[in-house]
Amino acid sequence: MVDQTSQFYAILTKVGAAKQANADALGIPWKITQMAVGDANPGGLDNPPLPMPDASWTSLLGEWRRAPLNQLKVDERDSAVIVAEQVIPAEIGGRWIREVGLYDADGDLVAVANCAPTYKPLLSQGSGRTQVVRMNLVVSSSSNVVLKIDPSVVLATREWVAEELARQDFKHSVLAATTAAITLSGLQTVDGVALAAGARVLVKNQAAAKDNGLYLVVAGGAWTRCPDADTSAKVTPGLLVLVERGTANGDSCWQLITDATITLGVTALAFEMAFGRSGVAAGTYRSVKVDTYGRVVAATNPTTLTGYGITDAYTKTQVEAMIAEASAMPVGFMAALPVNKIPPGWLEVDGSAKSIAAYPDLAAFLGGAFNNGTEPAGYFRLPESRGEFLRGWDHGRGIDAGRELGSWQKGSVHSFDIGPAVGSVADRSGATTATDARSGLGYDAGERADYTLAQTVSVAGSNVTGITDTSEIAWGATRPRNVAVMLCIKAWNAPINQGNIDIAALAVLAGQATEANLGTARIATQVQVNTGTDDATIVTPKKMRNGFSVLLEATGYIALPSWLGGWILQWVNGGSMSSIASGGSSAKTLTWPLAWPAGPLVPWVTCTGATSNEVGMVATTSGMTASSIVASVYNSTASAKSVQSVIAFCIGR
Repeated sequence: MVDQTSQFYAILTKVGAAKQANADALGIPWKITQMAVGDANPGGLDNPPLPMPDASWTSLLGEWRRAPLNQLKVDERDSAVIVAEQVIPAEIGGRWIREVGLYDADGDLVAVANCAPTYKPLLSQGSGRTQVVRMNLVVSSSSNVVLKIDPSVVLATREWVAEELARQDFKHSVLAATTAAITLSGLQTVDGVALAAGARVLVKNQAAAKDNGLYLVVAGGAWTRCPDADTSAKVTPGLLVLVERGTANGDSCWQLITDATITLGVTALAFEMAFGRSGVAAGTYRSVKVDTYGRVVAATNPTTLTGYGITDAYTKTQVEAMIAEASAMPVGFMAALPVNKIPPGWLEVDGSAKSIAAYPDLAAFLGGAFNNGTEPAGYFRLPESRGEFLRGWDHGRGIDAGRELGSWQKGSVHSFDIGPAVGSVADRSGATTATDARSGLGYDAGERADYTLAQTVSVAGSNVTGITDTSEIAWGATRPRNVAVMLCIKAWNAPINQGNIDIAALAVLAGQATEANLGTARIATQVQVNTGTDDATIVTPKKMRNGFSVLLEATGYIALPSWLGGWILQWVNGGSMSSIASGGSSAKTLTWPLAWPAGPLVPWVTCTGATSNEVGMVATTSGMTASSIVASVYNSTASAKSVQSVIAFCIGR
């Protein structure tokens, strides 16, 4: 149906109406393929009349171009309207457009329309444009119209391009992206970027995720969504947008990861960074954390297995502990060495005191078992093995009962039989001497003198005729043949020197420090500081200052510490004295700031007149105690004088 009040309209021709009816009744597809334009001026008139479409037309009045359709679709607002469109390039034209016609696949004119006269210039005429000609055709039903065009002849209009670009996933870049929820109105600063009106912003952190998206900044009002992301059709899963500036998000790309069907303003929108800054500084790292896009988002340089997250391997501490436990020679093990060479990590068992800091493992093992009370603080003592045999601990067996581990035991008394003397002694004077069966036993005179020789001999006259009975002879401890060795004890818990610890150097440093040698120095006691004779300890600042005090006032003192003699210097400003008559005197008691511990030694006083030092005014001391002094002032002048101040000073201890 045509609105008769309209000046410009489109109608189906009789052929077109018949084909439409046939398509509706029989379901035969109806293909509209081409559009023709004409000037409705077959006679070449200067101002031809506007053509009025007629259903009986089989061709246009003045057709000058026919070409395939650029677009054929059903109107989005009305399904009974078919929209046909053709694009005329800039290089075609030089004619007027007053009439439009549609042709189907059979070459029949099926619809005609008139339009406002429009001149289509040629580019060669100095003014060219791409002309879009569109016809909206009302049909009884669009369901049987084949909406298909040849893509090889399609030319895009700007509006179509803009619309289609708006539907693409890659959007125009934004100036900044939010880092937290914001109020979507007015001018503000986002991610360190001051926004001006019209700036594009990616909003991605709103509490209500449905409000996320691309926005235009509006000064003094609510922000609006960007034209390329203001409808549901334009906001699609996978949407990408570049961020130009920003402290955290500058030079990054963000992707919409919401995969469901999107209804703008209803569906929650979630964005993730596809690429850009991760916050990790440039450098070489041993361990990194990678996100779902393969970006390094965290990086470290661990130095332990735990730092690498390795749980099925032993740590350095565990390995050292196992080696120490598995070693055939744990700390405290003693070994005999045939030469005077001490291996690294070992010490000679010589009863000396050693530093706990230098040998912590051995100190923990021995504790204070061999200390004798003379060890300096921070030291422990080794057992003594020089010149001694070693004996297994009885440990309840009962053979050597009462013994403690590490205890010393002197040699025991041994008893053994000696047979009769060989030969006989001619007389007691020793003219003839028998061979003593005790010879070669290895005892010395001191050991033999400790014991009693018990034997019975027969004496006939002056001659010894022989030993008639032999009893046991007690001698000192027996010493077998032996080889001297140096006994050493393992002092370090590592099987070898660990490289960064020089045990030999530690041993030197553990010794007492002197002016010539590095070592460990002890802290002096306060008594040693006060005595001032010790030259092997260090004095701390606190002990050096102990006893020193000062009061720097008009009445004050300086008290030196005892190690500087304990001297005290005190002074008292007694203030003024009343007028003293000529030839008279006046006395005033002044109190010392500190009571003298041992009494003052050298006191003196002085005075000043009211305006200047007065000649004839003499101050002397007339009394002195541990806490005060009496100052006397004598006036030898011919007139009365006043005293501005009288001052006492004293040195003592």
